[in-house]
Amino acid sequence: MAESLEKNASFLNGGNSHTQLVPELKSIEKFALPEIALATNEDVIVYLRYSHKIAEYAALAEHDALVLRICEEFGITIADEELQAAGDTFRLEHKLLGVSETLAWLQKQRISVEDWSKGIRLDLLTKKLKEYLFGDAVDSHYLSNRQDYQRVALSQILVSDITEAQKVTYAIRESNESFCALALEYSKGKQSKQNGGFVGIRFLSELMSEITQAIAQAKEGEVIGPIQTKLGYHILKIEKYFPTEFNESREQILESLFQNWLQANTTLASRSEQHQ
Repeated sequence: MAESLEKNASFLNGGNSHTQLVPELKSIEKFALPEIALATNEDVIVYLRYSHKIAEYAALAEHDALVLRICEEFGITIADEELQAAGDTFRLEHKLLGVSETLAWLQKQRISVEDWSKGIRLDLLTKKLKEYLFGDAVDSHYLSNRQDYQRVALSQILVSDITEAQKVTYAIRESNESFCALALEYSKGKQSKQNGGFVGIRFLSELMSEITQAIAQAKEGEVIGPIQTKLGYHILKIEKYFPTEFNESREQILESLFQNWLQANTTLASRSEQHQ
């Protein structure tokens, strides 16, 4: 014990203990990290398993397989000209203007030309399937639900305790404390905490029903809440409303109708199997 105190005192007083650290630091500086080997496909699968992400990506793979089967059932195909045009558009968007740039990008992604082509083809088939199923229904759906496709820029503080939620709300309304600063200090939501409360621009139809109802009559700059949902207690600030634009909403409407249709039919198929 006395020896330990003596060493600590020596360090604090600028004794020999400080100089003894220098060679150790120098040896660390000279240390060379071993070369990192490229992960194999098997390594990637192992990573997904122990990081608890494999279920998420398995669901995406199952979704894509289902799309391919449905397209086959409906006879939806992609012509070579469509595939070529989509590939050209992809290269322009990603600044792959020459063969060398494209090959370098493929190598970085660890995929082949065939893999890349299959991805573009799947994307085209998904878009065609949405149009095939709901293209004619988009206009009427939009007119009937126009309010749902209004966009709003939102900031949020999410807390788990009602007492804390009331404390934060009081600090904003009565003490004029910064919403941003309070979000950084109190918010349990990862995105809102990282961005000082701001969670982005959202369609009203994307929000939880409790939040949509609460902000329906709110004005820009107004603070709403606390609002209770299954996630906790939300204190919201309406940053800005944006007018509804059909061209901007069309893809989102198609996606919403398509996902609802998939979910309904998947649930129906699951129930049928259980009764067999």
